[in-house]
Amino acid sequence: MANKVALITGAAGGIGTAIAEKLKSEGFDLALNVRTVKPQFKELVERLSDESCHVQVVLGDIARAEDCKRMVEEVIEEQGQIDVLVNNAGITRDKLVMQMSEADFEDVITTNLNGAFYLSKYVSRYMMKRRSGRIINMASVVGLHGNAGQANYAAAKAGLVGMTKSFAKEFASRNILVNAIAPGFIETPMTEKLTEQVKDKIKAEIPLGKIGEPSDVANLTAFLAGDESRYITGQVISVDGGMNI
Repeated sequence: MANKVALITGAAGGIGTAIAEKLKSEGFDLALNVRTVKPQFKELVERLSDESCHVQVVLGDIARAEDCKRMVEEVIEEQGQIDVLVNNAGITRDKLVMQMSEADFEDVITTNLNGAFYLSKYVSRYMMKRRSGRIINMASVVGLHGNAGQANYAAAKAGLVGMTKSFAKEFASRNILVNAIAPGFIETPMTEKLTEQVKDKIKAEIPLGKIGEPSDVANLTAFLAGDESRYITGQVISVDGGMNI
């Protein structure tokens, strides 16, 4: 039997890379989206590509609807199907409201929210024909509780939660399951920039007392992408060490 195919956006980041590695281990072929190919991403593609896993690179900016449409078409043309869409790509433009420009707000909304809508729209057309599919949206605990200095990011992620639930209701009759993951603080290049003092303060607010790893998010993604989650849809599951309690 042919492998299932997963399209992962933002595949060059820490979480995106972990998801790609995990889904490969679960027997998926991959379509990895990035805007530009950098040496580290090229190394990832070479590492993942072998006889057991076909890896396709799809270049494009998810903030552009025309790019999203083209990327989906490219994957269908080369691999014939998309069984799982992981809307993982996202950006931040953190500033307090008084310093946040209109462009800072609009860029984050367009990439983090609109991008997930565009890809879900175009992918769902093929999933509906097959009467099967999984869409997994990467939300955030910030979208559940808000955070000072991240009004744009919080708004985008909160919108993603509402969109997840709406998609789940619309697509359920075609056996397309739509869920969201809300990571807390995860060890990524973004969090590596934080000082140890800031990290200690963050850990003090986490019941488990530690920052998560990309594999924690990847493991849940693999579960939601697999057959064991066949009766789960419209859910937002936090991976945050208990911050959401």
